[in-house]
Amino acid sequence: MFTGIIEETGKISSVTKNQICVECKKIPDDISLGDSIAVNGVCLTVVNFTDRGFTADVSPETFSVTALNNLKSGDYVNLERAMPANGRFGGHIVSGHVDGVGKIVSVNPNNGFYDVKIELADENAKYVIKKGSVTIDGISLTIAQIDKNLITIAVIPHTFENTNLKRLKSGDFVNVEVDIIAKYIEKFLLTSDNRSGIDIDFLQRNGFY
Repeated sequence: MFTGIIEETGKISSVTKNQICVECKKIPDDISLGDSIAVNGVCLTVVNFTDRGFTADVSPETFSVTALNNLKSGDYVNLERAMPANGRFGGHIVSGHVDGVGKIVSVNPNNGFYDVKIELADENAKYVIKKGSVTIDGISLTIAQIDKNLITIAVIPHTFENTNLKRLKSGDFVNVEVDIIAKYIEKFLLTSDNRSGIDIDFLQRNGFY
């Protein structure tokens, strides 16, 4: 489990058909073989490491369904080690299992802050709500506005400067993980033995879906 609070940005040193190598400074201070690290929000397993970075295996499936497929040497990625059991929950529940890829529409400064507009796939847009949480490239963020499948994120300067957000531009692709609680609620409501009287139609009528 992760929280979406980025520990540092690393630099891709190489990408092959089944591995990525990441240069970083802070992460190697406390990792072991087999540890989980979220790389741009994708949970990967450490297979080798030095004091200057680590290597992780990436399956063809993971490359095909995430924006890791677009990475190249020299790109910067957001990094977070798995949350310890006694850790502080600074963000929200992040599994590292990406739901899909989003497209950056615009990144605009706004009185010292930044508005980042992202286009989501239709199957993911249904899970987002205004003021709700979403994970973008591993960053726990809050949704400020929604217009159909377009979401706008209001980003504070600290987050912008200390993640890969400052390097993103219109047309770039990012990994998206929606709130897992929303998916569990949907699953519960769609089960055949739901006797609560609350279903998708009820939520739509009352403005919750």
